[in-house]
Amino acid sequence: MRVILHIDVNNAFLSWTALYLLEHGSKYDIRDSFAVVGGDESRRHGIVLAKSMKAKKLGIKTAETLTSARKKCKALSIYPPNYKYYQKKSNQLFKLLSEYTPDIEIASIDECYLDFTNISWIYNDPYEFAKMVQKRILDELGFTVNIGIANNKLCAKMASDFEKPYKIHTLYEYEVKDKMWPLKVGDLFGIGKASTEKLNKIGINTIEDLANADVKKLYPYFKNQSARIIEMAHGIDNSKVDSSEFIPKGISNEMTLPRDVDSIVEIKKYLLELSELVGKRIRKEKKYASVICVIIKDSFFKRKSHQKKLINATCSSKEIYENAVQIFKEFWDLKPIRLIGIRLDNLNDTNYYQQSIFEQKNVDKLDDVVDLINQKYGKNTIKSASVNNVKM
Repeated sequence: MRVILHIDVNNAFLSWTALYLLEHGSKYDIRDSFAVVGGDESRRHGIVLAKSMKAKKLGIKTAETLTSARKKCKALSIYPPNYKYYQKKSNQLFKLLSEYTPDIEIASIDECYLDFTNISWIYNDPYEFAKMVQKRILDELGFTVNIGIANNKLCAKMASDFEKPYKIHTLYEYEVKDKMWPLKVGDLFGIGKASTEKLNKIGINTIEDLANADVKKLYPYFKNQSARIIEMAHGIDNSKVDSSEFIPKGISNEMTLPRDVDSIVEIKKYLLELSELVGKRIRKEKKYASVICVIIKDSFFKRKSHQKKLINATCSSKEIYENAVQIFKEFWDLKPIRLIGIRLDNLNDTNYYQQSIFEQKNVDKLDDVVDLINQKYGKNTIKSASVNNVKM
């Protein structure tokens, strides 16, 4: 019988930001303060990407605007995301885990699935193995993880979310009815807000209700996915741990969203954050992209992407954002998404601007100056007006 572990970093962005600050001379751990990781507070569209437990207790939520968060806590400290460092810590985590088995599927920058089946003869007890791995991550890398243990990926993911932080939970097949069925139907991994509202509307409020539902009752609302979500409520998942290495092309950044999102307004906020991140990176490389690709993963883990070839290669955050929004609208099927990313491809050392070379060079120089000032004096010192004025 298969045994799968889901390993999830507790509050990754805040924990990793705290480690970075401690490594660079900070005298206190921001995990113990009123702190959030977020975008630029000077922009009304800057959002909370991660929050400390103290901030959470004041009602601050992931994805709300920093302006709103500040109203809830006047003493709130806001730290910019450091994706380069996050990737470093992520790589360290996956490298450590790969010492035990190559059967690892990276789900996002801060979570993965590990197939314990083929190494069970070495380590015998998966719970004791999880305790050993959990302690080693804390001792060697400085942050905590939750680990879920189950017979498939779905239940392992559910188990890792039962209680946080720094916990280990099991959800084997024989435990599904006792541990999973009493939960609200919206707690079932893969069931987003919109789906929860539809299910509640027809009297399905718990996972047990869904498990015992008639597929005919669901079909008007979920069509061909009806049978699948009933299977999920029974803890059935036959998908394999996919350890094939994903090699990113060009320059890219992805975000696993704090919950499944189906609001275009909220999705645009994430696209704006991502556009600024990849824009800054490509300008640092002194490159121009002639292809922009938007990547999404829906609530059923289906990953898909859509791209556009530009007439004029660009390194402008504003142009990346505007194109990304257009691309997203072209291929989004309105289903809730749990991950979104932007990738810049076909990178060139020069850009061939068909209308006014002088005009585009000045835009590029302005972006370079903004990046330089922010690097020297802090991320929030100055922002390009073109990005500040992007309409949501």
